[in-house]
Amino acid sequence: MFLLEYLQHRLDCRFKQSQRAAKIRALPGCHGPFSVIDRETINKPIENLVLEVHKDAGRADEILNTYAKVAVRAHEKTNCLTEVMIPSAEQWLKDGSINLSGPLAGIPVSLKDTVDVARYDSSVGFSKFVGEYVGDVKTEDGGMTKLLKDAGAVPYVNTNVPVTLLSFESSNDVWGRSTNPYNSKYAPGGSTGGEGALLALGGRTGIGSDVAGSVRCPAHYSGIYSLKCFTGRWMKLGASTSMPGQDGVPSVYSPMARTLDDLTYFTRSIIWMKPWTYDYSVHPLPWRSEIEQEILQNGRPRVGVFRTDGVVDPSPACRRALEMAETALRNAGHEIVEINPPSPYKALQFVSHLLCSDGLKTVHSFFRRGESNDPGVVRMRFYMRLPRPIKYLHYLWDVHEYWQLIAKREAYKRRWFEWWEDAKIDFLIAPPNALPAVPHNGMHDAASSCGYTFLFNLIDYSAGVMPVTHVDKEKDQLPSTFDIKRLNGIARGAYKLYDAEDMHGLPVGVQVVGRRLEEEKVLAAMKRVEDALGGNKSKFIDLD
Repeated sequence: MFLLEYLQHRLDCRFKQSQRAAKIRALPGCHGPFSVIDRETINKPIENLVLEVHKDAGRADEILNTYAKVAVRAHEKTNCLTEVMIPSAEQWLKDGSINLSGPLAGIPVSLKDTVDVARYDSSVGFSKFVGEYVGDVKTEDGGMTKLLKDAGAVPYVNTNVPVTLLSFESSNDVWGRSTNPYNSKYAPGGSTGGEGALLALGGRTGIGSDVAGSVRCPAHYSGIYSLKCFTGRWMKLGASTSMPGQDGVPSVYSPMARTLDDLTYFTRSIIWMKPWTYDYSVHPLPWRSEIEQEILQNGRPRVGVFRTDGVVDPSPACRRALEMAETALRNAGHEIVEINPPSPYKALQFVSHLLCSDGLKTVHSFFRRGESNDPGVVRMRFYMRLPRPIKYLHYLWDVHEYWQLIAKREAYKRRWFEWWEDAKIDFLIAPPNALPAVPHNGMHDAASSCGYTFLFNLIDYSAGVMPVTHVDKEKDQLPSTFDIKRLNGIARGAYKLYDAEDMHGLPVGVQVVGRRLEEEKVLAAMKRVEDALGGNKSKFIDLD
């Protein structure tokens, strides 16, 4: 039984990788150099491309061809793609499946390898999901894909994820390992890591999901922009998951893009499409331009600086990025406020218990015998397999205790609500993580070092990440007095991986945080930060 299951696993993995390679080889015109028109297309804002398609529907084919080239090049460098849907996308443009009068007319959109598209697998990195368990193929698009096509967007590729979706790396047996676009020895982030790599290398816009930082971490690691929406602001119907039923820390689908203008336009366009008419879980809340303008026109916003989560202090590179944003905002006339919010350490305790409240049994039910696991999840799984009396000290499994955790979560959210009301903050800036990108297999040591993003999943606040600078091997060295032995266990695991020399050139971002249902405010606040940084010679420089 073990041998047969393992052999089927290997056969399915080889089949999907061979299928992907054959599809890429068969793409006509995608392997040559970029033309002048290609480069102009890549550098135009989404809004301009949409207007061109509205005037001439044939322009959509040209745009798709450009981004097919981009995807192939990005994949060659980082192994970021899973399903290649470009031939289908060409057919959708011909047969009218895509509404070229919509607000996203002709815009190619890449999708995390969990989003359901008809006749394509949503593998989630598990070989068991290849062919939808029994060789059947989905015959209908999921709700998210339907909305995109109705908006005029063109789904054209899916992107890689970590098996289990519980990691800041993106590797699995089905599709292989994705690498960071700036340094192949490092991860591009996770769990929406393939998206981060593709967008950093010229992709347009994408969709991922976030339960602990899964769109924000790839933005930080790969130097792009992302927005974690409030639960219920973005669709989630029409997607697969590794943790069905997990609702202690709800996952939320959210947008990603290469530029802030594109991220804002993309988010606004999706809300204009009334996603609540496609998905019962979405709040019927239209786009509120007045909230956007309130921050953009506010002469002196009050900005709180979240310097540390008290568990793992930010590394020198991440601290410098935060200080760059802080200094730029202060110089632009913003009021900078030191804050003392409710304990982030408590949040890390709650989310760890809530996310793993079933002992990770559901996640592991999808593994086939012999299938590789993520090193960080292996680490978490170790605690689940301890003898029951010891395990009880770490995770309390029964329903009574789970209800108590939910009550504690709600009490903690209330404390944040009351603190923010008293502090009268317009928005916060914070590190997205204590480290820049982790090296491959680094999650074995850094699995618990996720408090800066996980916190805002627990309290369900809107939060975005934007690039600020790059690791500098001279500026970002650890001080000579640094002693890793004095750190707590979680911090030691993280700092084992920090090396400014090896990390030189990796992107470093900053997180911008609003409150619940404040996507408009967070995007506008990110614009304020970007404008303030605009005069700084150290402003982030994209990959060419």
